Amino acid sequence: MPKITLRSPLTYLLFIQMVAATTPLYATEPGQQTELVMAEYLDFAPYHAGIIIPQQISDEVAEQALFIDTRSADQYAAATLPGAINIEWRQVLNRRSEIPTDQMVILFCNTGSLSAQATFALRVLGHENVLVLQSGFEGWLRYQATAK
Repeated sequence: MPKITLRSPLTYLLFIQMVAATTPLYATEPGQQTELVMAEYLDFAPYHAGIIIPQQISDEVAEQALFIDTRSADQYAAATLPGAINIEWRQVLNRRSEIPTDQMVILFCNTGSLSAQATFALRVLGHENVLVLQSGFEGWLRYQATAK
């Protein structure tokens, strides 16, 4: 495949218009609809969409949000955030009827990596009230230790 070099903003815009004009707006192959929905979400999501950091969890946020610990049941039993419920990250789609759509929901795991995947899946499906705790449970513990 030849390498395409776009030397000016005008050339770049013309290239984008050409690609857009030849890209189907509907799914023609199995799985393509999923890809189109995810691409649409990524195209329009602001940089900070779906993210909350430990420093943003005020007492008011903590009282109003539902925290979902997406780690294993054993990790949840050992330690978790106050008031959190446990839905393992692989199960969030199967159990999404348990996840409210009318309040802030914050998903977390140890580092935020696995819960970010679960958050992305839910947000693609329209759950814009779902956020991932960036840095996860470990980041929350570090922040609590330094905030006192």
